[in-house]
Amino acid sequence: MTYSLTPRNEGNLPALSAPPLIRLDAYVAEDGSTVVNGHLLEMGGTRPPNEAILDAIAMFARTLGAPVAATVIDRSVLQVARLRVHPDGSSRTIADEEDLPPGRERTAAEEEAFPPLARVERIIDHAQRGELHAASVLASALREHLTLRRGAEDELSLEARAIEAYLAYQRGDYMLSTVLALTVARIRCRTDLNRAAPEVARATAAWQRLTDDGQVATRGQELLHMWEHLAAEGMPLEPAHQAMARAVRSRLERSNRSLPAPASAPASAPAVTAGPGPVAPEDTPLNPTRRGLRRFTRRAGRSAESQS
Repeated sequence: MTYSLTPRNEGNLPALSAPPLIRLDAYVAEDGSTVVNGHLLEMGGTRPPNEAILDAIAMFARTLGAPVAATVIDRSVLQVARLRVHPDGSSRTIADEEDLPPGRERTAAEEEAFPPLARVERIIDHAQRGELHAASVLASALREHLTLRRGAEDELSLEARAIEAYLAYQRGDYMLSTVLALTVARIRCRTDLNRAAPEVARATAAWQRLTDDGQVATRGQELLHMWEHLAAEGMPLEPAHQAMARAVRSRLERSNRSLPAPASAPASAPAVTAGPGPVAPEDTPLNPTRRGLRRFTRRAGRSAESQS
């Protein structure tokens, strides 16, 4: 890697007061599983996720000899926290407007330091070893941070969401798999019709495993609309995809739910149109960063390791 992570002073040493140049990232899942820079942390005992995150980031700051910026997505409290962590272990939270300004050069530097593709390989390794929970947590962390940084319609964000949907399917969480896959399909139907059919097919495969009548009807209506939209746009559908479309309609008919006419969109399904839209309405929004969050504020020299 050729990018310098921190400015150098005249003695060719890290400038201790230098502002951070890149952000690290951390993620706390709803069950407390914790990820830092694409690595699942071994929590051990009752160690709180916030302490584990601060210790890991402070270690990175000590290695650089300079302050480190970090963005923490904490799904356990539905919040984003933006941090400054110093080599002495001290940390503080800042507001969104104080965060490092966005830019292509900064994004490139962050992704060069912690490549998304390397994280995908780690996710695949866990999945191949049958460690589906670990793989799923890592996939969620990757998707959340890519979406926060690049937006839900970004290609990498979509790929991460598709991986997460596949892992949910493998774990038997067909509702989550359907929701995630439907988002990918919805975006493809609006932005790239040539790549939409396989994504609609993946969403259909997960939907076929649902047992809740209400979810079968609601999600099925949207799937049917997507298949009909692709046909109306003249997109060639493979025989397997045509069979899937017929299966969706047949199942809805068997459930005695009223179906819309093929030419009109059902009221419960989002319209498939070009241009920006509510790309991931089922993603629970995160509360913005607040200054002085106590769980991420620490004085110099404090750490879980130093207290043990």
